[in-house]
Parts: sequence; structure tokens; C-alpha cells
Amino acid sequence: MFSKENRLEKFKDAETVIGSSIKVKGNFQGKGNIVIEGMLEGSVKTEANLFIGEDAKVVANIEATDSSIHGEVHGNVRSRGYLAIGKAARIFGDIQYSEISIEKGAIINGQLVAISESEKKAKGRKEEAPEETEEQE
Repeated sequence: MFSKENRLEKFKDAETVIGSSIKVKGNFQGKGNIVIEGMLEGSVKTEANLFIGEDAKVVANIEATDSSIHGEVHGNVRSRGYLAIGKAARIFGDIQYSEISIEKGAIINGQLVAISESEKKAKGRKEEAPEETEEQE
């Protein structure tokens, strides 16, 4: 479907990279792209994109804009944009997505729930709404 080079292209400027020999515990929250090739336990939330490699093992709830999952995930996944699930992926948890593709061979043990357009718009308005101030005449 997509070559490895094309999949990784949007992640070349990743802000956080957890390499294949790395094991970490913690809660990650940020605005940049995240690449996980090792082991992570905790939670992951980014306003950008997330890539989980084939040999990665993640025990965490995940939230990102676009996500590409090719390894093992134990936890819920929320992808506000596009979610690509590779053939080697093993996901044990519920998945919320806007758009999704699943390669033959992927294993999913959980519910798939599409995020509605109204839910995306409401969340976007909530995040973008400036603080209200009263104007005096």
C-alpha cells in the first residue's frame, strides 16, 4: 500500500523519538510528531502525528491527529484525523478515528468508533475559542 519511506516522510522532523532499544515509563504530551520504535508505558497525547513501528510495544492510551500504527498497543487509540493500521499491528483497546485504513493481517481486539463531523467541529471550536471578555461602551 505505502512504502516505508512514504510512511516515514511526515515523521522525518519528529520532535520525540523513542528508539528500538529504549524502554520508558511516563506521560508524554506535546505539539510535535512522535515516533515510537521501542517500549513505552504511560500515555501519549500530541497535537501532531504519531508513528508506532513494527517492533514497538506500547501500553498506553494514545491521542494524535494522524496516526500510523504497525506495532503492539495495549490501550485506547484516538486519531482525530487519519489512522493507518499496518499488517503487523496488534491493538488491544478501543479505537476512535475520523478516517481509517487497516491492512490485511492486523489484529484489533476492541471497538471501532467513527468520530462524527459535529464532534470534530465542536472540539475544534472549543480548542480555538478565545477567552471571552466583556466590552464596555
